[in-house]
Amino acid sequence: MVKRWPRIWHCLVLPALLLVLTGVVLGFYYETNDDLAIIQLLRGNTAAAPVTNLHLYFHGLAWVLAGLFRLLPAVPWYGVLLYTLLYAATALTFAVLDKLVRHRVAPELVTVLLVLFYSMAWVEHAMWFNYMRVPLLLAGAGLLYAAQRPEQFSARVIGMVAFGLSWLIRPSAADLALLLVVPGVLWLAGRRAMPLLGVAVAWALIGGLAAGLLRGNEASTFRTLDVLKSNVNDYQLYRPIPRTPSDSLGVQEVEQWLLGDSVLINEAFFARAYVPDARHFTQEVLPQKLLLTAGQLALNYFPLLLLILVLQIWVATSARMAGRGRFWLVQVAFLGLLLVLGSMLKLPSRLALPVLNLWLLTNLVFLLRDSRRPVNHEILSLLLVLLLAAAPYGYKLWHRHTTLEAEQLRGRRALALFRRQTYPAPVVVTDAVNAAYKSQNPLRVHTIGSVYLKTCLNLTGWPTLDPSQPRLRQRLTGTRDFTESLRVLARRRAAVKWYLTPATARLLNQHLAWRQQKGQPRLSLRTRQPVSGNNDLPRLYIPVFE
Repeated sequence: MVKRWPRIWHCLVLPALLLVLTGVVLGFYYETNDDLAIIQLLRGNTAAAPVTNLHLYFHGLAWVLAGLFRLLPAVPWYGVLLYTLLYAATALTFAVLDKLVRHRVAPELVTVLLVLFYSMAWVEHAMWFNYMRVPLLLAGAGLLYAAQRPEQFSARVIGMVAFGLSWLIRPSAADLALLLVVPGVLWLAGRRAMPLLGVAVAWALIGGLAAGLLRGNEASTFRTLDVLKSNVNDYQLYRPIPRTPSDSLGVQEVEQWLLGDSVLINEAFFARAYVPDARHFTQEVLPQKLLLTAGQLALNYFPLLLLILVLQIWVATSARMAGRGRFWLVQVAFLGLLLVLGSMLKLPSRLALPVLNLWLLTNLVFLLRDSRRPVNHEILSLLLVLLLAAAPYGYKLWHRHTTLEAEQLRGRRALALFRRQTYPAPVVVTDAVNAAYKSQNPLRVHTIGSVYLKTCLNLTGWPTLDPSQPRLRQRLTGTRDFTESLRVLARRRAAVKWYLTPATARLLNQHLAWRQQKGQPRLSLRTRQPVSGNNDLPRLYIPVFE
């Protein structure tokens, strides 16, 4: 037990203490509003009933989470599940690092190295949380852990469970993690890694095929439109060239994330109103994206980049190190991947840091996998780099903490104002809650309204494409049609309140005018509160028929 205690401390106790300390000192915050949008679907606040199938992610887990929310709604089950899995990813990563260095330096120095690694390269995952981080980290760490212990059946089981859970949360993230750790897995286990990699690849292929075959028409349309709107809004791969007035309206609505009307926003619209423009992309979009990516990496992740550079120098100056050619090929591959993600897609923090983590772990595996090779001085050089980066990175973390704390407070005030303004209507039509979700605490329960508010019809954001939204409109109004459902809700003056930002209200008025049918009274949204040109704060609107 005495000999095992350092491993228990490093692999199980220390990760838990560091995660708790992060919450106490820096706090926990959502990086985006995606997580809370998912939670509101699972709870049934923005759907006709609790959503048990999110179609694109949380396969099977959505059913479990929705059931837990029904059973004990006061518990933040979503945050509890994902932070538990983040702890598992942290523990597995620490186990990999501990085994790489435990026979080279004293246990006390291993503790220092792990604490500095967490502080410089990992703390953001806990502090600035997003569900996308968890499958990337858990799948990568689980596969490296299993490859490092190829003779242990329990390690292989842990690795495959970690990859399987990650795939259920976000298949594309788990697949990317698998791709990133293949070199490290092979360097750790050699040919013995083939069964592990074979099972993971089989899981990814069979799971992807099964998900595609079992996906119904609604879910397939959701997936297609989700990709198309991402190509436009997130990746800027297409240039809008509207051909008709309705196309111009659709382009405005896509820019505003008002995606709910399938009569206007559909596959044919995207094919007609957006075209690939290689010249525009390479001359206007690509340079900006590359500059943004380079700046983000240098400003936010300079400790990791310094560590990766030190390891590369270490390899370059070691004349007798075997396999250096493969090492440099891996470096080129990681760098190329970052450039592709940053230029063709996008590289937000929730993706950039996990990729850098797995790059760093892969390099450490290459250099430290042979426990017979003395590298004590090199490990001390890594410790020195971490110590030098501690002060500037610590300042950056504290600045982010103060910024997120202020943003969280603004969001809570915005939600409180939303509740006061919309009381006591049981149904609210709004676009004003998405912005307030950002930077909220994942381990708190966040409800859109108090007990009076039964349903929120959210007009903007990717959830408006979810198949649950037409069913919600059907339950509320008797029709799935987006525009007609708004007209029905507008007649229920006492039971429905409209809490909108002026920009969305103006766009909705254009939309209602476009869908105006002969013989119908004209519907428009008006507010009694003054709207200045620079004031886009949400306010109550009144539907008026003329």
